[in-house]
Amino acid sequence: MPIVPDGPAVPRYGDDQDDDRGAARLSGPLFREQQPHARQYDTPQARPYEAAPQNPEPMPDASQPAPQPQKKSAGRDLGSAIGVGVGLGVVIVASLFVVKAVFVGVVAVAVVVGLWELTTRLEERKGIKAPLVPLALGGAAMVVAGYVRGAEGAWVSMALTALAVLVWRMTEPPEGYLKDVTAGVFAAFYVPFLATFVAMMLTAEDGAFRVLTFLLLTVVSDTGAYAVGWRFGKHKLAPRISPGKTREGLLGAVSFAMVAGALCMHFLIDDGTWWQGLLLGLAVAASATLGDLGESMIKRDLGIKDMGTLLPGHGGIMDRLDSLLPTAPVVWLLLVLFVGSG
Repeated sequence: MPIVPDGPAVPRYGDDQDDDRGAARLSGPLFREQQPHARQYDTPQARPYEAAPQNPEPMPDASQPAPQPQKKSAGRDLGSAIGVGVGLGVVIVASLFVVKAVFVGVVAVAVVVGLWELTTRLEERKGIKAPLVPLALGGAAMVVAGYVRGAEGAWVSMALTALAVLVWRMTEPPEGYLKDVTAGVFAAFYVPFLATFVAMMLTAEDGAFRVLTFLLLTVVSDTGAYAVGWRFGKHKLAPRISPGKTREGLLGAVSFAMVAGALCMHFLIDDGTWWQGLLLGLAVAASATLGDLGESMIKRDLGIKDMGTLLPGHGGIMDRLDSLLPTAPVVWLLLVLFVGSG
């Protein structure tokens, strides 16, 4: 009989593995006895003729868990944004239905602050010195003239403000004159002139409800675009101008605004009908989106995110007027066509 060594048998490295070759290997004490030098190679370090064990490749089920998808962020402080928005809404609605003249004053103040933000950013980022004094005085006068004298007063005030910008800039050296006055005339048209249409809406008998309809539809359009775009947005609308805007968001703006327009025309506007509200809502969604894209274009050219920091969670006044300003003449015109000037 073969001699069996004392003690438990130590299998060689690689023996008795659970693979296809296990059945073809010889193992056990009989096999070790037939190899007298096997004991000195019992460890992998002592077996020069065998490769050192390598770290096994991780099995697929041992792979690291996939990172959880990050939740979409609103990009702003929603708490502050909602609080400021509600506060502004209370001030606007209170002035609108208590004393119309007070609301005109609120619009004039917003225009002056918006002009200050715009001219300040132009000078900081582009070195363009649009004269603020004639713009501020002319802009406030433009809003009041639109309320008192209608479209005629607004146009005359616009022309006089542009002339004042040209003359005021003459008091400084001629270098940069053309770009400064061009920016000044643009600012006069973009901010106060478009805002005069809000004041002109107010002159109708149901003027307060017309302005309220204008504000509600613009806010609802922006809210619909944000909510639908944030939740379902995948296809960019204008990635070179505003990467955050999506086609899905635009559809949300149109849907929300059309429903709100039908309700507002039926319940708030004298002699208004629901189908007119659908058209009004569609037009508001288009103008509000274009206005937002227009200011995004300006801010991209200036290399800034917001026009100001006056309103926590919103940016500046101009960041809230971006969709309101181009929408005002659209709503004013459609309401005049649908139900008259009142």
